[in-house]
Amino acid sequence: QVQLVESGGGLVQPGGSLRLSCVASGIIFSIHTMVWYRQAPGKQRELVASITSGGSTNYADSVKGRFTISRDNAKNTVYLQMNSLKPEDTAVYYCNTRFRGDGYWGQGTQVTVSS
Repeated sequence: QVQLVESGGGLVQPGGSLRLSCVASGIIFSIHTMVWYRQAPGKQRELVASITSGGSTNYADSVKGRFTISRDNAKNTVYLQMNSLKPEDTAVYYCNTRFRGDGYWGQGTQVTVSS
């Protein structure tokens, strides 16, 4: 059974930082591409960043230079370091991967950027 569990969200002031974590189980973590998505109220879910098994990364234009995705295969964990946060980064952030053709999602973690 594939499970993804996110943590690390919270309330932060503009310009602040947060690090999100997603722990995976039920998969051979090291061979899977891992993806962070986010969904703001009233908006569609959007891709934020992805990292392949080989460590190649991809970012949405809106977060390039501010967010960094990384992975620790020994801990079955993918991270999203978020710096210089803006109010428009406010959203629920979800971890995602695909396994045998199916997509799997975590429960999400709320990030609120506000003064």
